Amino acid sequence: MSSVKLAAVTDPKNRGVGSSSTPGVTSPPRSAAQLVREGMYSFRSGDVVGSVEAFDRAESVDASVTPFLWQRGISYYYKDMFQEGSEQFRTDVKVNPLDVEEIVWDIACLARLERVGERSSLGNFRSMMMALPPGKKDRRKIMSVVYSLFRGENGVREWDLANAGASSGAGSANEFYSLFYLGLYNESVVGDLTKASYYMRAAAASKYSNGPGGAGDYMTSVAKVHCDLRGW
Repeated sequence: MSSVKLAAVTDPKNRGVGSSSTPGVTSPPRSAAQLVREGMYSFRSGDVVGSVEAFDRAESVDASVTPFLWQRGISYYYKDMFQEGSEQFRTDVKVNPLDVEEIVWDIACLARLERVGERSSLGNFRSMMMALPPGKKDRRKIMSVVYSLFRGENGVREWDLANAGASSGAGSANEFYSLFYLGLYNESVVGDLTKASYYMRAAAASKYSNGPGGAGDYMTSVAKVHCDLRGW
């Protein structure tokens, strides 16, 4: 996910900087970066609604952060606001066209829109999928497999992604991301909640997700919140 604009706002421990708890003292206005941190903390705590509210306030403080609010796109997905989620990820791709995750999350939103009938008059969601620029690819090898699976390209199947993650070794980031996106793929594109639950629970329970390597990775929190919200 893009971190060009918000590289300094990914630490949830810094939430609320500049606020005051002293009676009678007015807190100074919070910056967009502080509000993004607040939104990320809210999401990690399972407060999806609160996270969207914080991200919206960040945008109102500084509109230039809009194409970097991929975290809000994820929150939209979990609020079943799939149209808004798709719009957010499409805005993000304009400034970060090589990030496969933005494209994949947009596909997930479009697929869910089609499933609930909101895209029925606009044709199959696959006709609306975004793509990487010709000849370009995500720098992360595992994401090439994720990309092909979600787009239905190159004959890639679920087994290919599972194998790519497993071959990287238990506890690796690649193992986590393969499990995570297999879960998201089955929930959004396939509609198989049994398999989605299996993969997402495995991602949330993985060594990477619960070890020092994944401690600062927002997506490990997404996996855990996903399972909590679905009752998995």
